[in-house]
Amino acid sequence: MPATRPGRVGVFGIGLAAYWPQFPGLKERLEGYQREVEARLAAMGADVVSVGLVDTAPAAAKAGERLAASTLDLLICYVGTYATSSQVLPIVQHAHVPVLVLNLQPSSALDYENTDTGEWLANCSTCCVPEISNAFARARVQFRVVSGSLRDDAIAWGEIEEWVKAAAVRRSLRTSRIGFLGHTYPGMLDMYSDFTMVTAQTGAHIEVLEMCDLDACVHAVTSTEVEAKTAVARDTFHFENVPDADLEWAARVAAGLDRLVEQFDLQGLTYYYRGLDGNRYEQLGAGMILGNSLLTAGGIPASGEGDLKTCLAMFILDRLGAGGSFTEFYAMDLREDFVLMGHDGPGHLAISARKPVLRGLGLYHGKRGSGVSIEFHVKHGPVSILGMTQTAEGSLRMIAAEGESIPGPTLRIGNTNSRLKFPQGPRQFVNAWCEQGPTHHCALGIGHLRSSLRKFSELSAIPLIEVT
Repeated sequence: MPATRPGRVGVFGIGLAAYWPQFPGLKERLEGYQREVEARLAAMGADVVSVGLVDTAPAAAKAGERLAASTLDLLICYVGTYATSSQVLPIVQHAHVPVLVLNLQPSSALDYENTDTGEWLANCSTCCVPEISNAFARARVQFRVVSGSLRDDAIAWGEIEEWVKAAAVRRSLRTSRIGFLGHTYPGMLDMYSDFTMVTAQTGAHIEVLEMCDLDACVHAVTSTEVEAKTAVARDTFHFENVPDADLEWAARVAAGLDRLVEQFDLQGLTYYYRGLDGNRYEQLGAGMILGNSLLTAGGIPASGEGDLKTCLAMFILDRLGAGGSFTEFYAMDLREDFVLMGHDGPGHLAISARKPVLRGLGLYHGKRGSGVSIEFHVKHGPVSILGMTQTAEGSLRMIAAEGESIPGPTLRIGNTNSRLKFPQGPRQFVNAWCEQGPTHHCALGIGHLRSSLRKFSELSAIPLIEVT
């Protein structure tokens, strides 16, 4: 599985130079606290760029220049003690990324009878946070504050970890290469995408691929590769009505897709091609569901029907560790109050509730050709869906909702499909979702992710609408 690229997090601490001669040892103590913070950030997977403790306005200007050259995803201001806002604003103005202010006291409470001024100053991080916030607000600096204790504070550090993970997703997306193979399913107006707009707003490179590229990769596949991929399929799936010839072809195409991903250094793929009269490209298009499901489970999201925007949504959920399966609305169950959601492939096999089924299909509905398809439902419990759409003004926008995957019978038609229950009930939920102008596809992942998606939205500057 491709590793999520670590988010690059700039860190600076603040204090007031006037205190150091007045209270010997205070600066060294605060620097020790800052090292603790940086170590915890690194343990969360952040690529930490530290400029140490900043205690004057001139030092702030120099620190800002250093951080500006580091292509940060997130900037963290660790408030050790009181400092003037003039020591902080120059840094963030240079860095030009969202700021997280850490108001973390070393002690959860002061020993009021025995605390002198020096000890208070070592714990007075809260003192200047309102001042800093005012300066940020007036300078139009995007910021958030996390308040709590430096140690033994699961709430504060859980919040910080979500920011670090969101920074990693941002860097992973803006350094990614997404393959666009073939064309969008004709007539699906919601899915047409402006590649320049996508690159401008996400940083992702869109690599336009020809079916010839895939054909050449499949031609190069050896019998050993086909046998290895067939063995993976037999180990991964429960087979139902799978002809040997269809399995062999799907395995060959899957091995060819691996070659395509390696050749073009892809971290995602969206694809569709009709073909004609059973020709080679029609056969390739019909044989891709197995391989693209395996790619998706391995961290390379593959979306069908040429839906680039949903590929981005799948990528985001995958890098958040939630999966991200290609999904659409199937039906409402108005008796048991759930929505049936799924697709004809590919699916994210890593979030299947049980061993998925590889089913032979003599007919692909709405598509040419025949072959094997994937059938499963996602793990029971909390889930989130994430849509990526485009506004009339040409801007990307995310739409998200949280629900539950519930047990019960699903369709046995060679498609992924899950019973998803949303708090509003199916009528109100579908109405509210559609009011946001979504595409008809979305990414389905496990866990409730609203808090993490909010943070990613702020770091990436892609607006998020929550359907609650």
